[in-house]
Amino acid sequence: MKTLAPGIKVTDAALTQIVVRAAEQVDGVRVRRPRRRLEVELADGAARVEVELAVAFGRVLPDVARAVQERVAGALGTMCAVDVTAVNVSIEELA
Repeated sequence: MKTLAPGIKVTDAALTQIVVRAAEQVDGVRVRRPRRRLEVELADGAARVEVELAVAFGRVLPDVARAVQERVAGALGTMCAVDVTAVNVSIEELA
């Protein structure tokens, strides 16, 4: 469980769902094994995310990675009111 602000806590599962749903809004992206391959760190109102992806063959990988970074940062910023300092994307598989 992570603390967003005094008196406000969010479970790790809820944070994982936010990240997975935001990342998978990018066409051709699937988050690999979210319970083992996704990490969200929250400290002092800032978030840092590590996520591993499977991307559809034929996609431009840097463009896909940037789109995932933007979606995840936007979702966490909007839904959790945190500053996202990093969204580190690792493309581990072509699907």
